[in-house]
Amino acid sequence: MLDSFYAMLESRSPVAVVILSVALMLFGGFAMTRLTKRARLPNVTAYILTGILLGPSVLNIIPAGLIDGTEFLSDVALAFISFGVGRFFKVSHLKRSGLRVIVITALEALLASLLVFIVTFFILGLEPSFAIVLSVLASCTAPASTMMTIRQTGAKGDFVDTLLLVVALDNVLSLVAYSVAITAATSNGFSLVTVALPILRNLLAVVIGGVFGLLLKLLIVSKRSDDNRLIIVIGVLFLFCGICAILDVSPLLGCMMLGAVYINLADDEKLFMQLNYFNPPVLLLFFVRSGLSFNLNALTQGGGQIGSSPLWLISICYFAVRIIGKYAGAWLGCFSVKKPKEVRNNLGLALIPQAGVAIGLAAMGARQLGGETGAALETVILASSILYEIVGPPLAKLSLYLSHSYSDKLEELAPVEEPEGAQKNDVEILIARIQKIQSELPPHGVSISEEERAFDEAAQQYESISPNRRGLMRRN
Repeated sequence: MLDSFYAMLESRSPVAVVILSVALMLFGGFAMTRLTKRARLPNVTAYILTGILLGPSVLNIIPAGLIDGTEFLSDVALAFISFGVGRFFKVSHLKRSGLRVIVITALEALLASLLVFIVTFFILGLEPSFAIVLSVLASCTAPASTMMTIRQTGAKGDFVDTLLLVVALDNVLSLVAYSVAITAATSNGFSLVTVALPILRNLLAVVIGGVFGLLLKLLIVSKRSDDNRLIIVIGVLFLFCGICAILDVSPLLGCMMLGAVYINLADDEKLFMQLNYFNPPVLLLFFVRSGLSFNLNALTQGGGQIGSSPLWLISICYFAVRIIGKYAGAWLGCFSVKKPKEVRNNLGLALIPQAGVAIGLAAMGARQLGGETGAALETVILASSILYEIVGPPLAKLSLYLSHSYSDKLEELAPVEEPEGAQKNDVEILIARIQKIQSELPPHGVSISEEERAFDEAAQQYESISPNRRGLMRRN
């Protein structure tokens, strides 16, 4: 019935099919978050579930042509995510942490990938190309989930600083390894050229990303209006994505460099906040579209398999083995660089979430591998990502608590210093702590994020100037 309805609608207005489908994806994703919020699940889970529900595996509401025609969303979403990650590559942060973070990142990423490869290739007997690409994707960590948990808890300290840099470097290492792995998997033979070529392409993307970061700094001058700042940064990211598509490389590494160069040259956190405020609908469409590509029947009915192993077994093994590898690798890395016990015992728990980068790379991998192998790769990553987004954020929050990066104890939230020679009773100490907490709270009725505040400031600034000057600002 739906097929005949879409055929009739497409014959009358193909544009209407696209617009209505996108609207359905947006409203469906929003509606699903109302349900997942009650279960304290992240929005990413809601978006993927929405795609599965609307896709061919369940209701089959979204036309197949729209799914095939929106492959570019993975590149755009990766560009937005990685540009935001680039802000954490400040030279001052890198100097402070330096080699220790690199050692931790290398060990946790390597051990996770190695264990997944051993299990998938030697135990499950998967094809070498599939096992290599899947094991490389195991090293990816979800920066969005981790940063959201840190922001919600207000956590800070050595553990948080280490975690943010490890997550950022983790995805750099993952992308380089993925580029080598996918080239080796899709080539007829393995040689020095097949290894060196993707590395050279990504190095070229990094160089171009650095140039674009400098260009962004030159374009965003102090007199530029806030709305035009947002237009410029989005235009630069889209232009860079187009160049990466021509070079046949992922925009992830280059966009990280773009963000890193810009933050070090301009020290402009506000631009990243504004872009984060623009991100949600783009990321929603990307994750819903990923859910649309999810082959639920192959996973649940046992029809899909690689070699002699069903996809559901591969997904479960990947999910469990990656967790073991991440935790053990992070523990070994912290132990080798003599990190304190609070960091060593809990860092691995915070590295479990996996969504945006892995799903984006899986979508690109599915396109490059093609056929049943590519579809199986995307199905395994999506299935495991749903599980990771269910258990990952709570474990990340637990790691922040166990590492004493934040606390729910009143004496730690609001420490009170007593003057020398004077001793307060329990009631006086309690009153002092309450007053200290009240002084740190925002004014009554104000509950907005940093991104919203950035836009509110821009709007107030815009409304306060004269109409004549507004016209001049629009021309800048």
